[in-house]
Amino acid sequence: MFHERQYASSTTPQQLLAAVYGWMSGGLLLSTIVAFLTASSPAVFLFLHKNPLVIFGLFFIQLGIGATLTTALPRLSFATTLGLFFLYAGSMGLTLSSLLIIYTAASLVSTFLTCAGMFGAMALYGHFTRADLSGIGSICIMFLWGLCLAMIVNLFLGNAIFELLISAVAVAIFTLFIAYDAQRIKYVMAQQMGFDEQMAYKVTVLGAFCLYLDFINLFIHLLQFMGRRREQ
Repeated sequence: MFHERQYASSTTPQQLLAAVYGWMSGGLLLSTIVAFLTASSPAVFLFLHKNPLVIFGLFFIQLGIGATLTTALPRLSFATTLGLFFLYAGSMGLTLSSLLIIYTAASLVSTFLTCAGMFGAMALYGHFTRADLSGIGSICIMFLWGLCLAMIVNLFLGNAIFELLISAVAVAIFTLFIAYDAQRIKYVMAQQMGFDEQMAYKVTVLGAFCLYLDFINLFIHLLQFMGRRREQ
């Protein structure tokens, strides 16, 4: 049986931060494995991506998990919180499996490495900078709403140039989000150690979820510029 109090009682803020990036890395690894297995099975891939109801179902499952993690965290156990995060990562692997069919393996790898480098640089900046990045976070959230609206509009327009412009803005937004989230997570971890150690490890999962979303979104939009499509 998992004992949250015993698990968290001897931890330090540094260990909690290590847990954040560990959960995030685990989520990315799970998404990659699921995406590869799905793309390797033609029957499963066609069932997923030729059935709009399945795609919409995955979208609403992911939306529900995200809402649960961000609004109901105090009422969840650590095991449930972690399970929901990995369920989200697994479902995202199903969604992203189409990228393995659309883009060449070489361009996916190069884009991933570029994304990882950008993520690492901005996460380090957010962690070590003394500047207050909370204002940047507020601005990014405002632009993110505008970005979502622009993406919906372009679903009807289908304009390739507008799509590239959207991706350029998205790359800038999620690059800044990485620094913002990294700084916010550092401060939240320090606060949790002083008030509620049982809650601390649940917050590590929420922090991993935020950084996971930053990474995935940055990677998807970088592919618009760096990805090479397979020849049909």
